[in-house]
Amino acid sequence: MTSSKKHWSQIKEAGTFKGLAFLIGLHKILGRRLFNIILIPITLYFLLFAKNARQSSLEFLHTHYAAYPKMWHSKPGYRHVFKHLYAFANSIVDKLLAWSAPIKEDDFDIANEAELKAFLEKPAGQLIIGSHFGNLEFCRGFMQRYKSKTINALVYDQHSANFVNAMQSVNSESRIHIYQVDQLDIPTILTLKAKIEAGEWLFIAGDRIPLSGEERAVPINFLGRTAQFPIGPYMLAKVLQCEVQLMFSYRKQKKVYFELVPFSDKVVIERKHSEQDLTRYAAQFAHALEAQVARAPYQWFNFYPYWKNTAAQITHASPADKEQS
Repeated sequence: MTSSKKHWSQIKEAGTFKGLAFLIGLHKILGRRLFNIILIPITLYFLLFAKNARQSSLEFLHTHYAAYPKMWHSKPGYRHVFKHLYAFANSIVDKLLAWSAPIKEDDFDIANEAELKAFLEKPAGQLIIGSHFGNLEFCRGFMQRYKSKTINALVYDQHSANFVNAMQSVNSESRIHIYQVDQLDIPTILTLKAKIEAGEWLFIAGDRIPLSGEERAVPINFLGRTAQFPIGPYMLAKVLQCEVQLMFSYRKQKKVYFELVPFSDKVVIERKHSEQDLTRYAAQFAHALEAQVARAPYQWFNFYPYWKNTAAQITHASPADKEQS
């Protein structure tokens, strides 16, 4: 990430509480099918005028195409960018519904039910590492609504905190608590450790560098290119001394795909080899994330310059690409 790039947290995200409440009300009136039609001109607007999102989407799709060409019939162009942004718009609706409307347990397509059942029977607190791939709100909502789990979400930026706070006002019965953490100081860590000891769960994202910047991130190969991945989740796991799991969830046709991926019974970071150990854990997460992204590229929702060499690698669709698309 070069100094000329904005940190992802500095990129303004659209949406206010009133706007989110309006979307929920409109969805109740129209239903999902008509609501999806309304999303088409909204998506087109962002395709035309949201330059950062458009360029970042195209960069990601080209990167995915280079890594997994057999997944594509042709090189992605602006038609694919539209489809990508449209999937993101739908994910926003899904986020709202995950908080405001009942989610039936049989709406989920669970990848490993036996493993998930055994995991849910554990009384101990857990650290769950998620990402901005798919819809983590489905994971949180599933566990909270049906499994009586108290969830604590750790967020790096005010955007995420504002969104969750708005959704909590929509669903007053929520047992999800938000902690905005720029730096994990001793009082915060002690609070989180107490929650783990009480059997609660902590959710943290593992795919975006923290506000403190690249000094708390390591370079990892992701989709064939070098990207910065945070080390914070693994440093936190070492302090908490708890089990660590990965969770992935995304819309798959009419079902919600849900997968639990065991990560580590106990994160161990040796002082003499701390950099190597942290890099190994970050690479393990990136590898699991790539396995998901490889299958469902349109569920990637990091719309900012993600790779270190973005300036050199980002390309714009040529007229030929447009014709192909």
